[in-house]
This record gives sequence, structure tokens and C-alpha cells, in this order.
Amino acid sequence: MSTTTTDRLRALLEPLAAQAGLDLEDVRVTQAGSRRQVQIDVDTDGGVDMDAIADFSRVVGEALDESDLMGDGAYLLEVGSPGAERPLVLPRHWQRAEGRLAKIHLADGGEVVARVLEADEDGALVEVQPVKGRGRPKERRLEYSEVARARVQVEFNRKDEELLDEGDDGAE
Repeated sequence: MSTTTTDRLRALLEPLAAQAGLDLEDVRVTQAGSRRQVQIDVDTDGGVDMDAIADFSRVVGEALDESDLMGDGAYLLEVGSPGAERPLVLPRHWQRAEGRLAKIHLADGGEVVARVLEADEDGALVEVQPVKGRGRPKERRLEYSEVARARVQVEFNRKDEELLDEGDDGAE
């Protein structure tokens, strides 16, 4: 039986998220002054838009008000997406990060910065970036058991050839 508030919230929210076509990624309950703050992250393979977040927020608010999970005290509800630097925990997170750069802390204590090329249920094929730009990137297969933690990195100056080619209309 679930004993923590977070576990009970997950049990309530998982079917609601599935019904809305969303994956429930994270549920956090923290104290914010005299009231609690409930933060919920949802996502989908194609990313989640603001309308879906607003609709799900309404459904969650109604479900929480109808349940006794939050008690009689006031609470603040925040529903959002995992964000740009999302952690890579489950295989679906790795699959959604294909093409993105990730900082990967290995279970053996090492660390690599690599682009996720493809991912499946057991691991990911990544392109390890050369240290300080020296050398060429190298492909490496990482089993999830080799990864202690990983997080997507924001790239401000990425030179993506496909995007550059799409912008070229052929006119000179």
C-alpha cells in the first residue's frame, strides 16, 4: 500500500495522465510557507503544449478537490513539462532525447558529453564528443546499467546541417 503523499498522488494521477494521452514524469510535494506546493511534470513523445498542460491542470485540480489527499489545507498546483535540461531516467526519456546532447555520469565514476543517436529499452547509442574539440566524435553503446545519471544539455550554438539545409531555398 502506498504510504507517502507522493505515492498516493501518483496512483491518482497516472490514470488521469494516461487518459489525457500524457506520461506522468514527476510529482513533487513541498512546503511553500503555510501551504503545500504540488508540482507535476507531464510529457509526450512529441512534446507537450500549453493547451494540454492547462487542460490536464484543470482535471488534476478537480480530482484533488474531490479527494482527501491534500487534506483541508491550502495548496498551490503547478503543472508543467520536464524542461529543456530534463533528466534521462527511463528508456522513453532517452528516445525523446534522440539528436540532443547529454551530460552522462557513468556508474564507474566517469563522465561523458555525448549526442544521443538512438535508444531502445536496454540502452542508447551515443556519439561521444571529443574533449576540448580535439579529435573526432566516436560512437559508443551505453547500457542503462552503466549510467548513474544523465541530463539533456542546452545548446545555444548548435550548427545543425539539416536545419541549415531546410532554410536554403536554392536562390542565390
